[in-house]
Amino acid sequence: MPGKIFYRERRNVQDGEKKPRFRVVAVLDCNLKVYSDHLRLSELTHLAEETGAELVHLRKGSKQEGTSDKQ
Repeated sequence: MPGKIFYRERRNVQDGEKKPRFRVVAVLDCNLKVYSDHLRLSELTHLAEETGAELVHLRKGSKQEGTSDKQ
C-alpha cells in the first residue's frame, strides 16, 4: 500500500504571490520527515514521486452562516 501525504492550502497566501501555498498536515504509511513549514506544489509532487506516496488535498470546510453560538 503506497503511503499518503495529506496537505492543505494556506489561508493567508493568494494566487500570484511568490510564497509557498501549501502545508503538509499528515503522513500515512510513509517513511518521511518534513522539516519545512510551507511547501510549493512542485515540491510536494516531487516528494510524492520520490517516496511513492499519493498526494491528498484536504478540502476546506464550509462556513456556516446564520448559526451563532453566542446567545
